[in-house]
Amino acid sequence: MLRISLDALLTVDTIARRGSFSAAAKELFRVPSTISYTVSKLEEDLGVALFERFGPRVVLTAAGEELLKEGRYLLKAAGDLESRVRRVASGWETEFTIGVDSALSPFGLQDDIRAFYEVADQTRLRIVKEALSGTWESLLDRRVDFLAGAAGEGPSGGGYTAEPLGKMSFVFVVAPSHPLAAIRHRLGKAELSEHRAVSVADSVRLLQARTVGLLFGQDTLTVPDMQTKYDFQVAGLGFGFLPEAWARPAIEAGRLVEKAVEEPKPDETLFMAWRTGEDGAALHWWRERLRAAPPLERMLAMNCPVERPLPGLSPPLSRPGAVHVTTLS
Repeated sequence: MLRISLDALLTVDTIARRGSFSAAAKELFRVPSTISYTVSKLEEDLGVALFERFGPRVVLTAAGEELLKEGRYLLKAAGDLESRVRRVASGWETEFTIGVDSALSPFGLQDDIRAFYEVADQTRLRIVKEALSGTWESLLDRRVDFLAGAAGEGPSGGGYTAEPLGKMSFVFVVAPSHPLAAIRHRLGKAELSEHRAVSVADSVRLLQARTVGLLFGQDTLTVPDMQTKYDFQVAGLGFGFLPEAWARPAIEAGRLVEKAVEEPKPDETLFMAWRTGEDGAALHWWRERLRAAPPLERMLAMNCPVERPLPGLSPPLSRPGAVHVTTLS
C-alpha cells in the first residue's frame, strides 16, 4: 500500500508555499489540526521529518525538499489527468491558456473572448505574455495551450503546428535629444556601436535565448517587455527598432525620430500555434476563430502606448491610429 497520498502531497506543497500550518489551513479551507495530523502521519509513515519547526513558521528539511520536488510532478500529472477526464466527458477543456508576444495586447482579443464565453462559459481562460523564444517555449513546456501571436519561426524539433497570422513591420527610432538623431546619413555599425541599444529580454527558461539586432560588444539596456523598451527610447536612454504600429504615432508627435539604417529589421511573421495531436473543443474554437478573423491588427492597435508627458518634453499631440500589419492568406 502506498504511504504517500496526493492529498498529503498537496498539504506539504501548500505549507511550503505559505510558510506555516495555519496559512496552509486557510488556503485549503481546513482546520489547522487537520493539517498538523496529515503531516505527522506522513512523517510517521515515511520515518523522516519533513519540516523544521520555528514556532509558527516551518521550513522544509532536505528530505521534505526532495519529496516536494518530485511530488509536484505527481500533483501536476494528477491535475492533467483530471482535466483530460473532464474534457472527454464534456468535450471542452476545463482551463485553456493563451500565450501572446509582449508586442501584442491581449485586450485586442476582447470580442473573441466574449464570443468564446457564449459557447464555453465553463472553460476558464488564462492569458499570459512572453517575449521572443519564451513564447514558443511556453507552448512546448505546456504552460500554455495555444499561441495567438508568436514572433518568428518556432524552435526545431517539432511537437507543434503553426499557421501564420500576419507580419509586423519595424522602424528604427531614437528620441529627438539622442545624438544619433542629428546624423543625416544612413546609420551603420560604426555609428551604432558608440551608443546604447535598448533590447527586450527573451523570457525563455530552457531553450536558447534569442538576441535580435545587437552588435557584438554592444552596450545594451535590457528590459522586460516592449512597453518598457518604448518608454526608454522615448526618454532618450537608447536606440532600437520598435513595431511601426507603436512608433508611428510618436514619430508624428515629434517624440521619436525615424532613422534610416544600413541593416533594417525585416518584417516579423507572427503565428498562431498549438501542440500537435491535441484537439479539444476550446482549441478547435480558437483556431477557427483566428483563421476567420486574424487578430494582429487589433492586438497591435490596442497595444499602441498611451502617450504621456515625460520630463523635458512637451505634452503629446493627438495621434492617428494607423496600424501597419500585412495579413497572410
